[in-house]
Amino acid sequence: MKPSLSLHFQNRVPSAIRLTQIEFMKRTDQVVAVNTAIGNVSLPMHPSMVKRMFALDAQGSPFRQGVVKYTTTVGEIEANQTFLHLIASSGFSTQGLHAQITDGGSHAMELAILGVCGAAGSRTRPLLVIDPTYANYGSMAERTGRTIVAVTRHLEENGHFTLPKLSAIEKVIQETDPAALLVIPYDNPTGQFFSQKTLNELGRLCVKYNLWLLSDEAYREVFYTHDQTSSIWGITEKDVPEITGRRISIESTSKVWNACGLRIGALVTDNRDFHAQAVAENTANLCANSIGQYIFGALLHESKDQLQAWFQHQRLYYHKLAKAVTSGLKRHVPGLIVSTPDAALYTVIDVRNIFGANFDANDFVMYCAEKGQVLVKGVKTTLLVAPMAGFYSPRPGEPNPGKTQMRIAYVEPPEVMAEVPQLFAQLLSDFQLDTGRK
Repeated sequence: MKPSLSLHFQNRVPSAIRLTQIEFMKRTDQVVAVNTAIGNVSLPMHPSMVKRMFALDAQGSPFRQGVVKYTTTVGEIEANQTFLHLIASSGFSTQGLHAQITDGGSHAMELAILGVCGAAGSRTRPLLVIDPTYANYGSMAERTGRTIVAVTRHLEENGHFTLPKLSAIEKVIQETDPAALLVIPYDNPTGQFFSQKTLNELGRLCVKYNLWLLSDEAYREVFYTHDQTSSIWGITEKDVPEITGRRISIESTSKVWNACGLRIGALVTDNRDFHAQAVAENTANLCANSIGQYIFGALLHESKDQLQAWFQHQRLYYHKLAKAVTSGLKRHVPGLIVSTPDAALYTVIDVRNIFGANFDANDFVMYCAEKGQVLVKGVKTTLLVAPMAGFYSPRPGEPNPGKTQMRIAYVEPPEVMAEVPQLFAQLLSDFQLDTGRK
């Protein structure tokens, strides 16, 4: 006899963004993977951060003697001020905002869900999301004993996701009584951009129904439209009376600052009580990475103009990749529905017009991870993409809209991303032959 796993562990499956990588690592056939399943940015960090990283033993560095102590649970003053400085550099007031450093954006997500959802008196109030949404929100909710309810967007034939009407969102609020509404203004996975006008409208719903407004702003400033930068911190009392005290943003160094492995994030809020209790909760984790906080803190000493120049550089880089990848996919796979993102660094593709609604994209992505290979410039290569079913909340008795969809991230160098459309097309053709599909 052996001790048994908890029910939670028994039922746990890998996240959609990590699934293929886990399977690919089991291979022994020397095939190389182009990994576009996860937003693991391959660009260098901001130069000021790189400079600090390579000078940890320099005069004035807290790590000069090789001592790495805990920081306070709330995080170093410099790191917290840096997150507020970045919000201000995007043109938003930081008056009355409180920041707390976390172990990446993921940890901030978990703390936010833990802090605002769950039991409220005799009721259990869930988190309301707009599907498809970043897959790990569902995982974090399950881990913390919380639940998720959703209103769904649909990928149209022209590659655009439809944002649900406010009346549809309001109907779900009335039916499910959520504690909070989650928005991702620079959306992962859809690449949809939420304008300030849209955020104001969603803010009014939160005030009307007394909800928290959570905003995942990991990709703030990475957008390709002619709109202005948007944020929940751009919602004013004039536009949305009583919005103050119900907002929480999830911040990260991962995407805009190219520091995925640094694992530094933050919870920023205009609610003093939430901030105090979030810090109290996080004392069980002691503190976030102290070296990562120090490296990130270099951005505090960059001016608004310098930061704006960096944002523009990031936008131009990813917009060029987006246009190249989406046009290449349309050219190499006739009939493929390809989303054209307005923000973030992802494209969603749908094969429903090629294989029908019963096609399971998970079968294809696992084929690519476990056995797929194409000769690319003399190198045996496969492609890892994320199945989209895991980005939608399950609804008993209803088909999952993501069953025929996949997400591609623009995270490999441009010369590698240029190979992705043809590589995807060839693997899809090989999969058809291997499985006898037409």
